[in-house]
Amino acid sequence: MNYQAIIDKYYPEEEGDALRRLLLKHSRQVADRCLTIVAKHTELQLDPSFIEAAAMLHDIGIRWCHAPSILCHGTEHYIRHGLIGAELLRREGCDEALARICERHTGTGLTRQQIERQQLPLPPKDFVPETIAEQVVCYADKFYSKSHPDRILTVEETAQSLERFGHEGVETFLAWAARFE
Repeated sequence: MNYQAIIDKYYPEEEGDALRRLLLKHSRQVADRCLTIVAKHTELQLDPSFIEAAAMLHDIGIRWCHAPSILCHGTEHYIRHGLIGAELLRREGCDEALARICERHTGTGLTRQQIERQQLPLPPKDFVPETIAEQVVCYADKFYSKSHPDRILTVEETAQSLERFGHEGVETFLAWAARFE
């Protein structure tokens, strides 16, 4: 899968394109952590090329969201970036598994109940990582922030940062840490 062609199409290389650089840096960080997990845990039987592409494309939808602190000047609510990315990948004819990774990587996943209770601007359905590939990309993503691209969180710091969204997500994250570290 040529993930670079999709990135280039939606984030063209232009002088001074800070959003492209931020997306590429963050996605590369996530991809490298995913590839380390794949190499360390051969029992997971994950395809490194697929995982790399998924990690590089997981945030492809940020451009259309409003998050000025990370150089995104679109109109959509930021929580929709995964859904937007998934729709974009489907339009591009990408593997459905890539689209699902995009739409299921927010937090440690979002349930229909969370979406309805918090009145989030998402369709009322579950967006929870189910496959191992979805879980690995979601897990790796939690260590890196686009707001602080040079900072790498520890497992403990990441768990603490997730606590504000509810302890259930922390438990999910820590279970992934036990499995993938």
